[in-house]
Amino acid sequence: MRIAVGSDHAGFHLKQELADHIRASGHEIVDCGADSDDRVDYPDFGAAVGRAVRDGDADAGLCVCGSGIGIAMAANKIDGIRAATVHDVTSARLTKQHNDANVICIGERLTGPEVAKDCVDAYLAAEFEGGRHEGRVAKLDALDGESAWRDI
Repeated sequence: MRIAVGSDHAGFHLKQELADHIRASGHEIVDCGADSDDRVDYPDFGAAVGRAVRDGDADAGLCVCGSGIGIAMAANKIDGIRAATVHDVTSARLTKQHNDANVICIGERLTGPEVAKDCVDAYLAAEFEGGRHEGRVAKLDALDGESAWRDI
């Protein structure tokens, strides 16, 4: 499996550690940056991971910033991306099983490296359950490209 990884400066060290962990698990990494802990803007890297997944350059994505929130917002701006911030094994597993998330996001300032590795492992091992969740995911996908301002 090819996993796109990206981070801003606040998530750089955890991104590197998780990329090594993912490689050691037998997966390929598509590194979307950042390349150091020099200050950068998280939207650039969340979008880059989202585009890599959308365009088929990666099968799934992992984003890391300080909280995991801003970079998730950026990734979710890319059509076809369902990015979720995860904090533990349960949220990582359920976001794949119930929401068919194709990108997970983690906060380096909030989640320790061992828990983050467990989150990645749980996410990669999980499969979308389909069934009752299919209609909900289809509704999420139908929102792609829609502007919240269109009804105002």
